[in-house]
Amino acid sequence: MQLKDLDSYIIEDIESDDHPSDFIKRDKYFGLILRLPKKEDRVSIESYAFLVKDGEVYQYNRDKKDIELLGSIDMLQKTLEPLVEKLIRDIKQYHINVDKLEESLYEGKISSTFMQDWLQYKKDVSLINRLMFHASIVMELFISHLKREYSDKFNVNAFDDLHEEISRVRDLAKACVEKLDNLYDFYRAKVDEKMNKNVYYLTLLSGIFLPLTLATGFFGMNTGGLPFTNDSMGTWKVVAISLVLEVIFFVPLILQNRRRIKKR
Repeated sequence: MQLKDLDSYIIEDIESDDHPSDFIKRDKYFGLILRLPKKEDRVSIESYAFLVKDGEVYQYNRDKKDIELLGSIDMLQKTLEPLVEKLIRDIKQYHINVDKLEESLYEGKISSTFMQDWLQYKKDVSLINRLMFHASIVMELFISHLKREYSDKFNVNAFDDLHEEISRVRDLAKACVEKLDNLYDFYRAKVDEKMNKNVYYLTLLSGIFLPLTLATGFFGMNTGGLPFTNDSMGTWKVVAISLVLEVIFFVPLILQNRRRIKKR
């Protein structure tokens, strides 16, 4: 089997790095395109293309831009198995990292890079989830067709295990995404609570100076007829008025705050 034996549409599909995971079926052969995540420093996408004809598997070599004989059908499973096993280890590591973020949040030790870490994890894990979702569906179709055509020429259990591992990566990625979403909700609640406290303290600070500003503004006007102008106790009377204004302002504010605390 050679690349020129394929129709132009199939050639275009397997040569494309962006073609989604797909099951290809033709009269004389059928194939599998898998886009799998690849974790190094960051998550990238690696595309694999396989063709099956007369019980033999061919793999598209992107460097040579040609298809090469891989061997028996079982060689396909042996080629994909280590890739999927690495993905399982990678997604478990993401769970460990997210757990550390969660613990730091519960303990109140929020890192300055919390949101950057959260965004990177969410981006990586969401990509893994999307890719493995499609890969799981396509792999199921591919294995079903293998069972119909070559049930006696390959290890059925090994391929079923491979599909189960792909589905496991998908489920682990989905669970990690949900955990990240819950973590973000809790983080936002903590941030909002802290912000509300800051706003409350700023309100108190403003409240302290508001009556004083009112009193000094009024008695500091350069107009005639101001009270206490010629009174030797005028300054103390103004101070007393300011204190009364402070009490009038703060008593309702404190009572209202206590009511909110009791409701909680």
